[in-house]
Amino acid sequence: MTISFKGVHFPKDVILHAVFFYLRYGVSYRGLEDIMAERGVDLDHATLNRWVGKYAEMVAEAARYRKRAADRSWRMDETYVKVKSEWVYLYRAIDKFGKTLDFMLSKRRSKAAATKIFARALEVNGMLKGFGCPILIEILRRKYLNTIIEQDHRFIKRRIRPMLGFKSFASAASALAGIELVNMIRKGQFTLGLSPFQQFAQQAG
Repeated sequence: MTISFKGVHFPKDVILHAVFFYLRYGVSYRGLEDIMAERGVDLDHATLNRWVGKYAEMVAEAARYRKRAADRSWRMDETYVKVKSEWVYLYRAIDKFGKTLDFMLSKRRSKAAATKIFARALEVNGMLKGFGCPILIEILRRKYLNTIIEQDHRFIKRRIRPMLGFKSFASAASALAGIELVNMIRKGQFTLGLSPFQQFAQQAG
C-alpha cells in the first residue's frame, strides 16, 4: 500500500517527520509548531493536527501486515482512554515476548469488540485464512499472564499524557494507531538497520 501525498503543499518528508515526531515524543501541536519553526518549516498547529489525523492511521494500517512474525502465545487486554469527557477502550494484543500483534479503539467494552480484535489479530498475523483457522487455539484466563501487557500499556499512556486530550473518537483512533506503530518500531518489529524515522517512512511507501 502506497499512501498518496498528491495535492499537499509541503514535501512528503516534512509531513512524515512532523507526524513521526508528534507520535514518538508526545509533544503538543503548539510545541511541535515551535520545533518545526526552529527547523525552518513555517506551519500552524491546525495543519499539524490535520496531518496526524489523516496520515498516522494510514501509515499504521499499511504497516499491519508488514511486521515481523510473532510468537503464538498471546496476551490480550484493554485499557482506558479519555475522548472529550468520556472513556473509551483501547483493545491490545501482544505476544509473550512483548511484540505487538494488533490494537483497536472501541467506544464500548463488549463481547463483540473483544471478538473483533481477536479475529483481526488472527488475520493480520497470518493465522486466519478464508473462513477458518488452521491451528488449535486454547484460551486461558489467568491474571498473572497479563502482567506483561499491563506494563506495555504504560508506553502508550506516557505518549498520550502530554497530548492534552482527544477532541473526537476519529482523531483518537488515528493518533493511537500511529503511537502503536512507533511503539512497534521501538520493539524492532520492522526493518532492522534503519533509523526509527526511516522505518516509519518506509511504511508510507
